[in-house]
Amino acid sequence: MDLFGKIKEKLSNEFIDIVEWLDYTDDTIAHRFERYQNEIKNGAKLIVREGQTAVFINEGQLADVFKPGTYDLTTQNLPILATLKGWKYGFNSPFKAEVYFVNTHLFTDEKWGTKSPITLSDDRFGLVEIRAFGTYAFKISDAGKFIIDIVGTDSNFTNFEINEHLKSLIATRFTNTVGQANLPIELYAANTTELSDTCREVMAPEFQSVGISLEKFYIENVSMPEDLKKEIFEYSRIDKLDLDKLTKFKTAKAIEAAAQNEGGTAGAGMGMGMGFVLAQQMGGMMNPQSGGETAQGQPAAAQTPPPMPAPTQYFYAVNGTQHGPVSFEQLQALFAGRTVNRDSLVWKQGMAAWTPLKEVDELKSFLGGNTPPPLPTE
Repeated sequence: MDLFGKIKEKLSNEFIDIVEWLDYTDDTIAHRFERYQNEIKNGAKLIVREGQTAVFINEGQLADVFKPGTYDLTTQNLPILATLKGWKYGFNSPFKAEVYFVNTHLFTDEKWGTKSPITLSDDRFGLVEIRAFGTYAFKISDAGKFIIDIVGTDSNFTNFEINEHLKSLIATRFTNTVGQANLPIELYAANTTELSDTCREVMAPEFQSVGISLEKFYIENVSMPEDLKKEIFEYSRIDKLDLDKLTKFKTAKAIEAAAQNEGGTAGAGMGMGMGFVLAQQMGGMMNPQSGGETAQGQPAAAQTPPPMPAPTQYFYAVNGTQHGPVSFEQLQALFAGRTVNRDSLVWKQGMAAWTPLKEVDELKSFLGGNTPPPLPTE
């Protein structure tokens, strides 16, 4: 080959461009291939790797889209661009076009969460607030639509930029979905798998409208205020357990707590009651004949004692529902366990109407502050 032939070969090789993008990041979704004045030589090679799609844009219009592979950029491989440019035959000069490489691999472990509490209406607890958070995974399913509708002229578009838009979309659709589900409040946390699947089905069409496929959607946790959580636990126990057994259990716990708190009002009252019982038992031990003889030592006439008076039974209201009957001690235990309070309505035989606990004379001892009057002076 003569000298001029070598020069011609060298120049012709320099004019052949290679259009490709090596992604060294893990967060870039779309990257614009930069060329001087966006010029690409006729016959340049386009290399699209696995997990990529190449999109050609001509003056803001979507042109040709290339899947993974190697292509020679000619009128045969650029039919849409050739039409837009008005190429009827082969061309030899450089042409201008913007080339975007789009990552089509799966973007995983993207975070989402509700920025503010979601207010729901529950039949038992009224208006309640919940929060939720989780993860989702997506990939670009329509690179051309994504470039036109989302990326625009951004030369390096990352998942951080799209995440803010997607998280707002997710929070809005999640709020609508849980609001329409109308489930009992405790079931939101217990059925996260079914709720996740439902939310993904609702959100997928809106993701698809901008060229994104919502592949996975997970709700990791649904949280609520601690006081509401305690009420739900208490409600579930009452709903599952026999009320009489629950009352006896709480009474036993209240007695145990009162015995440990000797300085408190409940402890003092409990101590007095135990003292009375002990005094009666000691009196019977020291005077074993008192039950069989009168003060004059004469045998007592055989008599049948009258029936024991029936203990007073109380009914009480919790969340507008009537419960009972319970004994005085059981009601005291319910008060100590905060099932009822000073304003709870109670009723017993002989009362004309339901009355707040704080207004019933014998129940005022629950409130504390009982101090005996001063001893009379001689």
